[in-house]
Amino acid sequence: MTARNAAATASLVLLLGAAACTNFFEVPIETPIAPKMDVGAFQRVLIAGFISGGTDDVDANLETVRLLRSQLRSRSNLRVIEAEVLPLAELALDQARGQAVPAGDMPAGSLSATDSQPPVQAPAQSPEPQDVRIYSERDLERFNPIFADVEFWKRVGEEYQNPLIVTGTILFTPHQTSGFVTRNQEIYDNLGRREVRPVRMWMERKGFVLAPRFVFIDGRTGTVLHSEAMRDERLYPTQQNTPPLSAYFEMMDGIIPSFLGTLSMQKIRGTRILLR
Repeated sequence: MTARNAAATASLVLLLGAAACTNFFEVPIETPIAPKMDVGAFQRVLIAGFISGGTDDVDANLETVRLLRSQLRSRSNLRVIEAEVLPLAELALDQARGQAVPAGDMPAGSLSATDSQPPVQAPAQSPEPQDVRIYSERDLERFNPIFADVEFWKRVGEEYQNPLIVTGTILFTPHQTSGFVTRNQEIYDNLGRREVRPVRMWMERKGFVLAPRFVFIDGRTGTVLHSEAMRDERLYPTQQNTPPLSAYFEMMDGIIPSFLGTLSMQKIRGTRILLR
C-alpha cells in the first residue's frame, strides 16, 4: 500500500468514526500559568503610585492605583496596604534639586525625610526642576532615576513593614490615524438575497494609546525585582464619542491579566469538544 493510499484509508476511517458519533460533549478545562515572579517572601503589597502623563482628561496615576488595589484584593493572596498615593513626579523633582523631601509635602502616613537619612543626589539625566510636563515616553525616561534610588525605596519599605512595592509609569495619550480598514458590509442582490462581503474603505479614526510600565521593588532592600512594559491601542470611528475614562478602563481590562500573572498563578479557562 502506498503512502497516499494509507493516508486516504486513515482519513476514511476517521470520517466514518466521526459519522458514527451521535453526541458532542463540551468539556471545560483549566490551564494553570506559573507566575513570573516568586513573591513567597512577601505578605503585603504596596501600590505606591505612578509617574503619569499624556493627557489631563484622566488621572492615570490615581485610577491605576485604585484599579490595581481592587484587583489584588480579590485575586491575590497578598494583603493590600491602604495608603496615600506617593507624588512620585514631585519627589523626583526634589531629588533633581538635591533637596530632601519636606515632611509637609508628603501625604499623611507616607514617607518623610529625616535628618539621619540624607537625600540621595539624582544623576545628571534627572528632569529639570521647572519642567514637569509629560507628553511622551521620552519625557517619562527623564524620571527613571527615582526607580533606581535604592535608599529611597528602602525607606518606603521600612515605613510599611517591608512589603512588595509596585510602582512605575503610565502614559495615556490621545491618538488619531487614517487608512484603509476592512469591514463587513451587507449586500442584497436583485432577488433580495442578503450577502455579507468584506469591503475595504478609507476611514479616519481616533482613539487612545495606553503604555504602562510596572516596576516591582523589594521593600526590604529597595532594589528592583522585575520591570515590565505593556502597550495597548484602541481606535474608534471619528463619529463615535468615546469618553477617555471609558477607553482607559477598556484597555486596562486587557492589561490586568498580564499584571496579575506576574504576581500569582493564573488559570486560563477554555473548553474542548469530545465526540461519543
